[in-house]
Amino acid sequence: MGGGLFDHIFAGRTIAPVFSDAAHVQGMLDFEAALAQAEAKAGVIPQSAVKAIVAACDASLYDLAAIGAAARDAGNTFIPLQAALAARVATKDKAAAGYVHWGATSQDAIDTGLVLQLRTAFAVLDDDLATYGRALARLARKYRATPMAGRTWMQQALPVTFGLKAATWLDAALRHRVRLREIRPRVLALQFGGAAGTLASLGSKGPAVARNLGRALRLPVPDAPWHGARDRVVEAGLFAAALTGSLGKMARDVALMAQTEMGEVAEPAGEGRGGSSAMPQKRNPVSCAAILANAGRTPGLAQTLLAAMPQENERGLGGWHAEWAVVPELFRLAGGALEHAVTLAEGMEVFPDRMAKNLAASGGQVMAESVKMALARKIGQGAAHAAIRRASGDAVTRGTDLRTALLADAEIAKALTAREIDRALAPENYLGSALKFIDGVLARRGRK
Repeated sequence: MGGGLFDHIFAGRTIAPVFSDAAHVQGMLDFEAALAQAEAKAGVIPQSAVKAIVAACDASLYDLAAIGAAARDAGNTFIPLQAALAARVATKDKAAAGYVHWGATSQDAIDTGLVLQLRTAFAVLDDDLATYGRALARLARKYRATPMAGRTWMQQALPVTFGLKAATWLDAALRHRVRLREIRPRVLALQFGGAAGTLASLGSKGPAVARNLGRALRLPVPDAPWHGARDRVVEAGLFAAALTGSLGKMARDVALMAQTEMGEVAEPAGEGRGGSSAMPQKRNPVSCAAILANAGRTPGLAQTLLAAMPQENERGLGGWHAEWAVVPELFRLAGGALEHAVTLAEGMEVFPDRMAKNLAASGGQVMAESVKMALARKIGQGAAHAAIRRASGDAVTRGTDLRTALLADAEIAKALTAREIDRALAPENYLGSALKFIDGVLARRGRK
């Protein structure tokens, strides 16, 4: 379930414990404790058996390494855990040990345990998304009208504002919070069907036990068990993958703007942060690197979940098993990427002067569309496009700025005055609806 040196780089510090080996075992034990209570309440097992079973449902009491080793031959982690649980209960109450895991199946314990882990993970991610959103909102407000070069196909295109870029990142974060809220009632559902999804082992008491179990675990009871229908687990995993991908987009933008030749932003500074073992001057974008690494890994993991969906009959062979390591890893990567993104958003250094310098670097070429639209009002769009393209090419050929080439072009100079050309060349005059877009995103966040 993870662990090791690389966890400090890639796994979320808050979310990693949610998917630790101990948490995996505790999730199954929480199911077993609640099952005993639910069955006693329904009159399925003696009330006298509950105390010893519940007391033994503590992961710290068990040898996790031994359980993992035994799982190789058992086929899953619950079977050896069940044996260890029954043995421990027997030391306190031999009769009660016979009622451990009464009428359930290993997949009930494993799936429900995972759902309990996901519930905690969703809360962690939601809190971190809220923190991330607050930081991005501050950037969007502070740099709302700070012009910079917008880039398409890695080339300067039109002026935008840094506030709009931050608002775009924020917009995606807000959508992920909505998704998280929407998937919770679908994903966080009890799994309880017994050996083949009929609860035949409990006779007529199955529905009553299920209701009691759901209440004990604070989980809704679905209309039918979902042993072979894996859309709940897949939806959770795809959410984690999509979140990581969105954070990767933000990291890619920041890394590009932080290049030496661009110098528009920088990651937070700090002792020992972003250094090089060889080059003392380096300030590497280490958070961006970690986020992008995580975003690069999630598609393959998500693909595994999708490939595992067509499972056999009532309970699958191999497909279910493929989920066990994949789902925790997807959430560890999402949590790690989000923690790095919070660090970036809260401590990012922004350099408006460098943005202005880069915006002016093309000699006005970035404003070509602005001049074209002004000219189009006089001579039509087709003719204006041809004229500005000609002037733009002349400026490049002669090594002049666009303004000089525009004034030297007889057709353009006849249609536009120098004042009109200067107005069209001013980046602040060609931001379109950027400020309204920013305000719209900020207003939506304020309603959350």
